Order: sequence, then structure tokens, then C-alpha cells
Amino acid sequence: MMRFFLTCAMSALLLTAADPAAKPKRINRAIELLEQGQPIYYTHGHGGFEEGRKMASTWADYINYEMEHGAFDFHALREFMRGLVAGGPTRSGHRTPAVIVTVPVGGLDEATVRANYWVFQQTLATGVHGILFCHARSAAGVRAFVESTRYPFAKIGTGPGKLGEGLRGSGSQTYAAEMWGIPAEEYLSRADVWPLNPKGELLMGLKIEDKHAVANAEAVAAVPGIAFAEWGGGDMAMSYGYIKYPGKPLPPDMAKAREIVWNACKRNKLFRLEDATVDNVESQIRDGIMVLSAGANPPAAEKGRKFTKRKMPW
Repeated sequence: MMRFFLTCAMSALLLTAADPAAKPKRINRAIELLEQGQPIYYTHGHGGFEEGRKMASTWADYINYEMEHGAFDFHALREFMRGLVAGGPTRSGHRTPAVIVTVPVGGLDEATVRANYWVFQQTLATGVHGILFCHARSAAGVRAFVESTRYPFAKIGTGPGKLGEGLRGSGSQTYAAEMWGIPAEEYLSRADVWPLNPKGELLMGLKIEDKHAVANAEAVAAVPGIAFAEWGGGDMAMSYGYIKYPGKPLPPDMAKAREIVWNACKRNKLFRLEDATVDNVESQIRDGIMVLSAGANPPAAEKGRKFTKRKMPW
């Protein structure tokens, strides 16, 4: 019986241990994969240290940490990151999976974002790897969002008619650098938005998820510093008068909204986010969907990774 338990324990350890041949080139595993032309798959996370430690060996490439509708708790988020570090590294050799956070600040207009820029500062100071910005209705609001995530010395993409000066302050790097496992000075040079800064390690996304955002989709998607976007079927449905997501085939008004958002993403070279199932993951990849919500469905990610012949361990 003792031999049985030891065998099980060793098997679990082998499943979660880093592959000795894995040599990460980046802090942010999601960016590293996108640079290789590989789709990325995410799952959802919440809670504090113990939840983070359990999720350190997740099958997903990144964790979407929910604070838009979940508890708005920066202490828990900091503890979650500590838990990821304690439970790591990943099989790919990265210190942690990437963590992207949704926050309860909408991109309604520039004034709203300016008044709440501290939320983005606090979020990034926990050591996460990006933010998914909700209800991105206003291009000016999205610009203010991106500026809130950058340091003042980050000059790529700034100037008249472009981005303004970054708003992150000195001191925000200390805890974040500890979570990334690098010196604070190195964090300052690497904590910038990708792909605007090719060496950046922060991944910023948009939810273009209501009819007001759809009307401004082209301008919103054109803001420098954004890497990916989704059309947010659930909120989009409510915006068009449906109580819940109607499913596919989509009704004409929602199908048109999706088309407008996707076209704006394509013209502005943003990666697109949408759901994936075992049945549709290959067709989604063929259609160019590169950020895939597999949720509690790791078989879909497994099938997709084999389909694209991924080499990075998972």
C-alpha cells in the first residue's frame, strides 16, 4: 500500500514538474507562444494563496483572474500571485502561468478612465501580466487606459496624435519584480505593452462588448498598445435586448456586431479571443482565433495544441 501511494505521489510530481529541456525566452508565456504563431488557451481564476498554488500547474497558458464581477480584492490577488510562484514553475519552465485581470472599470469615456487610473496601477503592481479592459466604448478612454499601464519613460508609440506619457509611478515595481523573479530595475525595462514594444511583457486586451463599443470599434481597435480583443457575446446580447446569450446561429443584429468587431481587429492586427470546444477548436484556429477560452474544457486545448503541432511543453 505504501508503495502505491509513493508511486502516485511521484507520478503527480512528474506531471507538474518543469520539463528539463524547457528554456523560456520570456516572462510572459502567452506572449512567447503568440510570437511563435501558436494559439493560447485560458482558464479562470480567483482567490488567494492556496488557489494560486493549486493553479500553478494549470493546463492553461494563462489565467483570467476575475475582478470585474468577482471580489475586488488586491490583497487576494497579491496572494494568488505568491501562490503561483510557490507552486511553480510551469512545465514550460516559466515561473508562473501568465495572469490577465479583468477589473470593474469600463472604457466609457476618457474622464471615467482618468478618474480610475489607480485601479490599473494597483493591478499591475501585484505582478500580473496584463489586463482585459471591459466595455471599451471610447478610443480616448482606451488611450487613457494604455497610458495608465506604462511608465513615463516608455516612449515607443508616444507623441502628437499618439499615446501620451505613461502614468505608472515609482514603487509599483517592487512587489511585481519579486513575483517575476527579476531585479526591480529589470522589471522597469520589461514591464511595457507588447507588441507595441517588442520587448514588452505586458499583454493588454479589450472587450468591445456592447452596441456603443461596436459603433466605435474601428477607432477603439486602432489605439496603440492593445494586443487582443473580444466581442463579448454575453454583454453584447444584453446590449441588443436579449436576457442571455442566444447561442449560434446568432441573430442578425449580433452576427453583424461580431462581424464589425472582427473586421476592426483584422485591420488593426489585433489577436481575436473567442470560445473553443472539442468540436470547434480546429475550425476556430483555421478562422484565425488565436486567444481561446477553453474554460473548464482542457480537452479542447489538448486537441488544438496537437493540431498546431505545439512544441512548448504544457
